[in-house]
Amino acid sequence: MAELLSKYVVPGGEVELRAIERGLGQEAEKEEKVHRSRVLKVLTEDRMEITMPIEDGKLILLPVDGEYDMYFYGDNVVYQCNARVVDRYRYNGQYVLVMDMTSNLRNYQRREYYRFSCALEMDSRQLAEEEEIAVASQEELLPSLPLKSSVIVDISGGGLRFVAYYAYEVNSLILCKYHLRVEGKEKEYRLVGKVLAVNELEHRPGVFDHRVQYVNVDPQEREEIIQYIFDEARKVHR
Repeated sequence: MAELLSKYVVPGGEVELRAIERGLGQEAEKEEKVHRSRVLKVLTEDRMEITMPIEDGKLILLPVDGEYDMYFYGDNVVYQCNARVVDRYRYNGQYVLVMDMTSNLRNYQRREYYRFSCALEMDSRQLAEEEEIAVASQEELLPSLPLKSSVIVDISGGGLRFVAYYAYEVNSLILCKYHLRVEGKEKEYRLVGKVLAVNELEHRPGVFDHRVQYVNVDPQEREEIIQYIFDEARKVHR
């Protein structure tokens, strides 16, 4: 029974869960809270075991009967389904969630927005006023201005999230400079992003989490970033 699901959901593969809120007869995705887990075992064609999410060293006890969007990596594609927590327990020192699929597994078309957890060094700075005009007309930015260090904690073809010991203003435009290994070669990316949200981490005062959306990104570079994500995801699965 599990053969069909096993073609697409790989034990050890990363899972992303986003809570579904039901109201007024509709489902609404709560984008602000994303939990990350891993597949332990495919039990049947519509049931699997996954690890209990751990965030900041603490177990996240997702409630039984809680409903979630689940996202899995395939081969150059992201698969998505709806699922419900039907049980949770500890087995051989591992905290386990049993998930029942409540919808068919399907290709997730907006793969450029699938976020991949990572830890990548990044340098950044806020754009000068004249550079903001240059971005709108896709002209070159000013060179050699000082950059500040940070760490990317997840990345997608649509943007990234990073943490730093400083905070940019929401809606400001920033230059993001980082390196990815694409097709066996190290490549530098210098992308402009708009800061969508900034939050100070509760457990680390003075450290700020930034959510950034790319602005006028070159389509080829976006595709390279997506390819990097899938390549790294396959390494994790293996």
